[in-house]
Amino acid sequence: MAAANRPERADCFLLDEDNGEKKIEYAADTKVANAGTFTFNKEDHTVGNLLRYQLLRDPRVKFAGYMLPHPLIHKCLLRVQTSSSTVSPEEVVSAAIDDLKDETDYLSRSISEAISQWKKENSSGDVMMESLF
Repeated sequence: MAAANRPERADCFLLDEDNGEKKIEYAADTKVANAGTFTFNKEDHTVGNLLRYQLLRDPRVKFAGYMLPHPLIHKCLLRVQTSSSTVSPEEVVSAAIDDLKDETDYLSRSISEAISQWKKENSSGDVMMESLF
């Protein structure tokens, strides 16, 4: 039995490019200095919490928080405020994304090296375990 009101599963993660939907949008705050809100379309807690945590590690960031407006609205709103006017929220978010990319690249390389090392040390080992990697 198909659910009539259920949204398409792909609507949760594919951008609607026909209607000009962008992955990231930014709106500067008009009331708070050095602050703004980033909207990450088709993202959830995974990206929001990861970016929030990375931003809070940056001493130039005064505030970073995120929220999901509603479980059926696939957007993550990330609010950022920097500590001075010499650095913009766009700069710190861009730096956080670059740092996260570097960290995931390092993690991927480390895992690949560990798997290779394990295979060398266990080359005569269980065939079933080798097929996992």
